[in-house]
Amino acid sequence: MVSGGRTYTRRKITNYVMLSLCGAATLLAVGILVLVAGYTLVKGVSFLNLEFITQTAAPLGEPGGGMRNEIIGTLILVSLASVMGIPVGLLAGAYLSEYGGARVGEAVRLVADVLTGVPSVVTGMFVYVLVVRPMGTFSALAGGIALAIIMLPVVARTTDEMMRLVPTTYREAALALGITRWRMVVSVVMPGAMVGIVTGSMLAVARIAGETAPLIFTALGNRFGFAGLTQPISAMPLQIWRYAISPYDSWHRQAWAASFLLVMLVFVISLVVRWLTTKRYR
Repeated sequence: MVSGGRTYTRRKITNYVMLSLCGAATLLAVGILVLVAGYTLVKGVSFLNLEFITQTAAPLGEPGGGMRNEIIGTLILVSLASVMGIPVGLLAGAYLSEYGGARVGEAVRLVADVLTGVPSVVTGMFVYVLVVRPMGTFSALAGGIALAIIMLPVVARTTDEMMRLVPTTYREAALALGITRWRMVVSVVMPGAMVGIVTGSMLAVARIAGETAPLIFTALGNRFGFAGLTQPISAMPLQIWRYAISPYDSWHRQAWAASFLLVMLVFVISLVVRWLTTKRYR
């Protein structure tokens, strides 16, 4: 009885310690997000107003100005990358989960993991050689391709892992009803993993929304607004980078304001999509 009591006490202590560590880690993660958002807000609050969103960048020496063109450019680039990267990532993840054999699946997963760790500047140089130089111009299309390559392995691996978590009994029950395998994947497995798939996709969107290096080699920037998919385009990360390395305090404050706006944009998109998906597949 004494030994059993000691074991029970030790387990309670271990459980309490681990719960405390998990709570501390959660507070740390949330605290970092609040700290980043709060710091960028404090540094750029003087420029956060309606004009900052609705007006274009002012020439050097003139007061005011905003990032209308950069906001539109970011939305266009992220949309282009999502249209190209998310469907391919979903299909790749579904193949790995349902059709890929042991050897092929592990090889593709290894390649995807390696691609996830490739520096974004390398991806930008790669797209520059394959797309920008043959086209003879920087373009929104090249920027979207570069961002799609960055998000592709994230979406593929997330889809793969989430679909593998769906119980095998669901698959067996669906096949027992006589439906084809692809129909089982689309109608049973994917809906069961949809919340996790959407979360991974939003994680990929959040990553590419702040990428600067690949856009320097592909989109370049254009202060006059969107002129077509085959023309240079501006984006908030590019403008933040240019303002941050400038010697002017007003541009620094605008860079902080744009940084806060970029963080909030990703947060709102993730929150809305996650809410809609959870409501749909609850």
